[in-house]
Amino acid sequence: MINRIDVSSVLRTSVCDLYSNLVTRPTGAMVRLGIEHQLDEIGDRALTILDFSHVRLLDFSCADEIVAKLLLQYVSVDIPRREVYFVFYGMSESHMDAIETVLQRHSLALVSQLADGNPRLLGVIDDDQRLIWETMRQLGSAEPSEVASSAGVSAERAKQTLEDLWRRRLVIREDHVYVSLCGGSPGMTTDEFAATDHSPSQLS
Repeated sequence: MINRIDVSSVLRTSVCDLYSNLVTRPTGAMVRLGIEHQLDEIGDRALTILDFSHVRLLDFSCADEIVAKLLLQYVSVDIPRREVYFVFYGMSESHMDAIETVLQRHSLALVSQLADGNPRLLGVIDDDQRLIWETMRQLGSAEPSEVASSAGVSAERAKQTLEDLWRRRLVIREDHVYVSLCGGSPGMTTDEFAATDHSPSQLS
C-alpha cells in the first residue's frame, strides 16, 4: 500500500492551522509525532510519500526532528521500528540545505521526488550504492543477477549493495526480488509507478 502524508496538514492539525512554516524544534517534534501516529495506523510494511509541497520554510531544527529522527527509527540495523519506506515529495531548493545538513550529520540518505517527477538520492551514499540505486530506478524491479548484468558489476557485489540499500530503506526487498521506490522509466511519478506491475503491491 502506498500512503501519502501531507506534512503541512499534519502541521496545522498538530500545532496551529495558521502555520505553513516548519521552524523551532518543539514544532518539529510535534509534527513528527503526528506523522508517527498516522504511520502507526498502517501495516507493518508500507511505502509512504511525505509531501512537503505546501511547506514554505523548513529550518535545521525541524529538519532534524522530522526527517532525521523519523528515518532513524526505520533504518536501524538491529531493531527497526517497522519496514516502512519513504519518498520525500515536493521539497524545494530552500528545504534542501537544512535536509542535506541533517542527513550528513546522521549518515542517512533518502529518496526525493522533484516537481518534474525525477527522483533524486540525497545524503550519504557511496559510489556502489548510487550505481546500483540508479540501475534499480531504470529496471523498476529485478533479481540481483539482472541488476549485476545491467550495472556491469559482479553478482556478489550487486547482491551486497542491494542488501545495503534495503537496510537503509532505499529499495524494497520482496523475497528474491528488489523493487525501486521510484521505479519505471525516467520521469515517471510515484503515483504513475504505483499503477505499474513494478509497484510494491504486496506491501500492506
